[in-house]
Amino acid sequence: MQTLYYLLNNAYQASSALSLYRKTGGVFLVKNLKLRLQLKKYLRGISQPFGQRTLFNIPVVKNVDMNHPLKQEGIFIALANVPVQCSSSKSKVIFLGHGTGDKPYQGGQAGRLLEANDYHFISGPKHLAKLQDIKAAIPKERLIKIGNMRFDDYVNNWIDKKKVYTQLGIRDPYRKNILYAPTWKWGNGTLLKYGHLFCKTLSKRFNLIIRPHAHDRMHIPKMRRWARKEGLTHIYFSKSSDIIRQDIMAIFKISDLMISDTSSIIYEYLITAKPQIIIKTDYDHLHAMPQSMDINSIAKQFDGTQNIEALVQKTLEKHQEHLHEYQEMLANTFYFNDGQSTCRGIDFIQSISF
Repeated sequence: MQTLYYLLNNAYQASSALSLYRKTGGVFLVKNLKLRLQLKKYLRGISQPFGQRTLFNIPVVKNVDMNHPLKQEGIFIALANVPVQCSSSKSKVIFLGHGTGDKPYQGGQAGRLLEANDYHFISGPKHLAKLQDIKAAIPKERLIKIGNMRFDDYVNNWIDKKKVYTQLGIRDPYRKNILYAPTWKWGNGTLLKYGHLFCKTLSKRFNLIIRPHAHDRMHIPKMRRWARKEGLTHIYFSKSSDIIRQDIMAIFKISDLMISDTSSIIYEYLITAKPQIIIKTDYDHLHAMPQSMDINSIAKQFDGTQNIEALVQKTLEKHQEHLHEYQEMLANTFYFNDGQSTCRGIDFIQSISF
């Protein structure tokens, strides 16, 4: 099989390709030294595929100039919607992306950039609906249905819950765990609007795990100091960039309910079949989706006026009545969900390798 090259703009995007890397190896290509050092830090210790050895199990990370044709020859896995030029006609580009939410693809002429890729790994019907909504003209033979590779560890029960508790430092394992995972300003993220409120109210009864978007990580030290000053306990912060020790699927595993807003994570959380509360925002630059693929049609809503503690408790208590709705939406949104999506991706890559 040809060498795989993973192209990304931010460290957290690498999480979408970790299951693929663990089985096939490869090289991460980044745009600057800062991102290169971040990846080497956060990917240190990742399990390597059979036969591959690196110092301290740190993947190979190289800098490239995306404004010029890439000299490497192989299969390029694009984790962001960026223009990719290859020097070799034998090289192929597969767009994977890093989430399947309602926010549109970023970048000028997003559809044209997507059309330029040789293939797309499609996670499900919602993924296709997003492409159709921006009128991206991509032939069917270039749309490869594999499902969501990030789900494999969760579905196959390969996540050690005790290890996750230890990693986060959770002191009371008998409390319910509430995950608050807001997006950032692109999507009108709610961390600064509701973070302090949730800390004060939810930490009284629950363990509150705050998982901010990577672009909002600079607010966490101040929020942590504030919580300590207020004498608040049972609040835990998860780093989205620390994708090996605090992978989002691991956080999903120990959570009992998630609160979010317009983040794409609200659809990935469907794999858990656990309840959600969606925070209403005035962000309206979203894809038009049918009700069968719109989480807002089944999840409880928070608009800032309700008692969030009571809403969380009631949602947990009543979830069994709505479980089938979450399971149905998962099937409507993602293909397969059988823990074999990474294998499908590898099979296809092997089929186009020379």
